[in-house]
Amino acid sequence: MPRFAANLTMLFNEVPFLERFECAARAGFDAVEFLFPYAFDPAEIRARLDAHGLKLVLHNLGAGDWDAGDRGIACHPDRVDEFRAGVARAVEYATALGAPQLNCLAGKAPAGVDDAVLRATFVDNLRFAAAELGRAGLKLLIEPINTHDIPGFWLNRTAQALAVLDDVGAANAFVQYDIYHAQRTEGEIAATIEKHLARIAHIQLADNPGRHEPGTGELNWAFLFAHLDRIGYRGHVGCEYRPATTTEAGLGWRQAFAR
Repeated sequence: MPRFAANLTMLFNEVPFLERFECAARAGFDAVEFLFPYAFDPAEIRARLDAHGLKLVLHNLGAGDWDAGDRGIACHPDRVDEFRAGVARAVEYATALGAPQLNCLAGKAPAGVDDAVLRATFVDNLRFAAAELGRAGLKLLIEPINTHDIPGFWLNRTAQALAVLDDVGAANAFVQYDIYHAQRTEGEIAATIEKHLARIAHIQLADNPGRHEPGTGELNWAFLFAHLDRIGYRGHVGCEYRPATTTEAGLGWRQAFAR
């Protein structure tokens, strides 16, 4: 079985965020991830990680005003300064928290801007971010997200992400492969991961339909988990799903799919 990381943005959300670290440890996780740490002092988060023996495997770069509907700003040509300021802040947090990699959300395509301009902006911002993260010894990730869940999200297919990374040309830039988003957009999960394994630094999961825990939908998780082991994936798999009921009630999937 792969190593799993609890996504604390979505799991244990019955309790306040800083209490979720203890919940994750009690549930048997030794690693966590989440979207954004910026509402908290890094020392507060680091204390929870250390107290419960948890490793932080990932968080995101700043993504604009999430509550106002932003889902990233890296492709927005009028927000380059904001994006680049966010890179510095993210590196500070990742360094303080021991996170080895940061995910960059491209964002929704703003109306009226030519696609070539959006792509060029994204590539330039990624080159900047990769250089800044590289100086801190960090990896930069980009994540294709399906346009059913987030209409208009600019980066939405694996091949598109790989082509962008080809243009970025940074040795520390990789794909974050979310099985749920890929299943909704293109399928071919096992073959795609195997083909591009060297360019995938992190994997996330949720079942489809519903984005709930494994075993609630159409995906063959016993096969996929064995496949990840067989092809030599060594990273964590982030559990970024919405519990069908409560987090605790839905955690039996880890035993159900264990060999």
